[in-house]
Amino acid sequence: MSTTKSAHFLTDVELTYEWYALSASWEVAERYLGAIEATCALIASHPRIGTAVEFLHPRLASWRFLVVMRPFHRHIVFYEATDGGTIFRRAMHGHRNLPRRLREAPGAG
Repeated sequence: MSTTKSAHFLTDVELTYEWYALSASWEVAERYLGAIEATCALIASHPRIGTAVEFLHPRLASWRFLVVMRPFHRHIVFYEATDGGTIFRRAMHGHRNLPRRLREAPGAG
């Protein structure tokens, strides 16, 4: 099965990486990136591991989510598990208005 990282997913990760690099350190930013990659690898190996979302918006209805590995467990990876593989859709901090933010472009709001 294949895995795909959407443009929004990649931008979300890049923006958060940059924030950690500027607000904390490059080492913290690299650890964040490692936690994202480890979480994505787990999802790719076990696509149904995440919880199905319960958002009403039709574009989000088939998405699943999994909390990023510690110490970045306040972040969430959103993805779709299809017969053809896994599509990583978004990665963001969980303390957001998620139904709204998931429909916006990365960095908006």
